[in-house]
Amino acid sequence: MSVIFECRKLTKQFGTVTALNNVDLTLETGRIVGLLGPNGSGKTTLLKLANGLLKPTSGEILINGIKPGPVTKSFVSYLPDANYLMDWMKVSTLVEFFRDFYRDFDAQRAFDLLADLGVPADAPLKTLSKGNKEKVQLILAMSRRAYVYFLDEPIGGVDPAARDYILGTILRNYSENALVLISTHLIADVERVLDEAVLLNSGMVMDHRPVDDIRETHGMSVDEYFREVFRCSVNY
Repeated sequence: MSVIFECRKLTKQFGTVTALNNVDLTLETGRIVGLLGPNGSGKTTLLKLANGLLKPTSGEILINGIKPGPVTKSFVSYLPDANYLMDWMKVSTLVEFFRDFYRDFDAQRAFDLLADLGVPADAPLKTLSKGNKEKVQLILAMSRRAYVYFLDEPIGGVDPAARDYILGTILRNYSENALVLISTHLIADVERVLDEAVLLNSGMVMDHRPVDDIRETHGMSVDEYFREVFRCSVNY
């Protein structure tokens, strides 16, 4: 394993609001990491900074030693927490669009995953349910053979029956040389696939360690530990 993601004194302010405060964080390849925290803790802000959608107020963020930008987009796959695809396009057209746009995109993998999840490839996106739209977005993100995957609430809108399959899809489709960083509030659903957990609160890292260490040290699941740590958080 080697370091592929670094935050060094990373700070992001929106006016008088500090979304991230002096964050130091190092993540390695070959790991699936949960980015956990209550609403407003800075999870989405961190992922947007990592994808170059926001600029730090101070400090820096590096992916494979490079600041987020055009170069990192070639090996980083990002699933945002909002719909961003064009509703008028057919699902199959979106697959072809991604194949043309990203050299590392595996169109056959995308079509296979669509079939497995029962999403019709010939349907316009606007005709799909919210859950199926989210499945399409996740499939497109996971069909790239990237070095880093940033997934913001990847199972938040899908039905419980599909969550296990989607998590299994994440496990099967990432390389042992890749990093997967999952931001989620559905901790009980995802913790079985996690190697590490990063707990954010008020823009600061409260804890970062392997999930096995959390279980052994505290005698509880990651979800139980999270609830204990944030039991006084109004937003949780």
